[in-house]
Amino acid sequence: MIYRFTFISDEVDHFLREIKINSDASFLDFHKAILESVGYPDDQMTSFFICNEDWEKETEITREDMGTSSDVDNYVMEDTALDELIEEEKQRLLYVFDPLAERVFFIELSEIIPGKSIEEPICSRKEGKAPKQTLDFDQLMSINPSSSFDIDDSFGDNENVDIDELDMEGIGFLDDISNDDII
Repeated sequence: MIYRFTFISDEVDHFLREIKINSDASFLDFHKAILESVGYPDDQMTSFFICNEDWEKETEITREDMGTSSDVDNYVMEDTALDELIEEEKQRLLYVFDPLAERVFFIELSEIIPGKSIEEPICSRKEGKAPKQTLDFDQLMSINPSSSFDIDDSFGDNENVDIDELDMEGIGFLDDISNDDII
């Protein structure tokens, strides 16, 4: 059986790819076909998410075993066949290609072709130019300016910190500063 997936990016207008792949191929095979179709190197910790109809993440399939708790089912691309988690047309997935900025491709299983198979996954439709795989800091901030780092928000209630209780030995850039300089 062949699966025909269609995927788009919310960053680039007129970008679209279709990939045909055997249903019993692994998520790793699908990952490699996606990278080849967009011209990205295989140097990021990518992952897939099986989503509901509202694109809400449900099940993650990681590139490497992340050693999460045994309470949660762990799926690794190399060990998980597509048809193990995908069975119906219109199934939605996210493919995280830039994990630091959480940038994704939106994927949908467009068609199931029963009774056929192919030797290798193929990109059967290619439109538009893919977005850059990773962004530098300035590009990231232009896309999501609200993601600026605010030390006050990030470290919680710092008004009740007792400077005398801090271990200044472990803070390298503070080696030349005394407690009196900080207060």
